Amino acid sequence: MKIAIILSALCFASTAFAQESCQMQASGKKLHGAALSSFAKKCCATQAAAKNLHGAAHTSFTKKCINDALGS
Repeated sequence: MKIAIILSALCFASTAFAQESCQMQASGKKLHGAALSSFAKKCCATQAAAKNLHGAAHTSFTKKCINDALGS
């Protein structure tokens, strides 16, 4: 039971870090306009693929990730 709780907490922490990752990377690169949009789309798509998201979950995650990265 303790192992399940620990693994669950680690998954949640890694998910939170991964979501901030694109936003932090985008701001760190000081990109603007089309370059920023392109970077955000690629970064977020990579994260969605790493999480094995498909269909509506993939679309929803990617849209939110891109909006967060672009500061929208």
